[in-house]
Amino acid sequence: MAHVAINGGEEAILKSQTLVAEQRRGDVAVPEITLAQIASQLGLAVDRVMSEGSLYDRDLAALALKQAQGDALEAIFLLRAYRTTLPRIAASEPIDTSTMTVRRRVSATFKDVPGGQVLGATYDYTHRLLDFALSETADDAPRADVSAEPLDARMPSALDPLVSDGLIEEEIRSDAEAYDLTREPLCLPAGRDQRLQNLARGDEGFLLGLAYSSARGYGSVHPFVGELRAGEVTIQITPEELGFPIDIADIGVTECQMINQLHADPDDLPRFTRGYGLAFGHCERKTIAMALVDRAMRAAEFGEKVEHPAQNEEFVLSHSDSVEASGFVSHFKLPHYVDFQAETRLLRELRARARSEGEGEPSS
Repeated sequence: MAHVAINGGEEAILKSQTLVAEQRRGDVAVPEITLAQIASQLGLAVDRVMSEGSLYDRDLAALALKQAQGDALEAIFLLRAYRTTLPRIAASEPIDTSTMTVRRRVSATFKDVPGGQVLGATYDYTHRLLDFALSETADDAPRADVSAEPLDARMPSALDPLVSDGLIEEEIRSDAEAYDLTREPLCLPAGRDQRLQNLARGDEGFLLGLAYSSARGYGSVHPFVGELRAGEVTIQITPEELGFPIDIADIGVTECQMINQLHADPDDLPRFTRGYGLAFGHCERKTIAMALVDRAMRAAEFGEKVEHPAQNEEFVLSHSDSVEASGFVSHFKLPHYVDFQAETRLLRELRARARSEGEGEPSS
């Protein structure tokens, strides 16, 4: 198809949308990709879209990825926009990750942990070489010989022994209603509940860069992965008419408990500190980065000097949202004719004034 410049406002926009649809479909001789294929075979991309889109629905996340031609940020934008049309039915009870149906659970800190290490599916031990066998379609993919022996029904946190020995700060639990960042705007200074929500929705690449910077010395974070687990947890709500919790769904999540540097209150013994990350789906890199940045932003809480980007709450929370960042950067593509003409006029006036003042100076 020939590509020509089109003038005419609405007509140009409609034709542009037609071109988008053509490019999305691609070569009609190639079978169209289905939502089931995206959800099952591009699962990690779906998980990211669900997590940053704040909506747990694999089919809708797959639809958003298909509509966005695989552009994760555009898909996240689409999913969030759809989310705003949905009614709030109820607030769920806090999930209990110790009852998770574990698919993967590792600790880089403890070799022997209650329940054992569960390697699960991971790219950590694969060779980063292109597998050309994947270029051929085959229905006889290899199957892992996984033991049918059941895991413990309840797998407590690997950090529990440190807690019982008083070597790490205890988890702070609150009965107060959590801030809902999906319904309310960012409010600074932010409580930790708001910060963690922001990080869970935040752009993975941005958080990864901040986490890397903090671990390299621009944030005073010295981390150990106490535990990383991924699996399914049960979601419960408590209807007013019943007065007790009921199960409504099982969802996949990834959780990271990070052990960080020591801290001692003036009237207490030194202890390790924590960083925490949790996200929808299988998002290990995201939750590790989230836990690092979470601890970095707690600097003021522990009386540490706030001097690096990852420690600056306002900087992190105001710039981590991929939808806002993408929207702001993309708006520069839209017409700015009047603004630029005004800037150009000002520039010409300044140059003319500079020339006239220069001509008026006496020669030496």
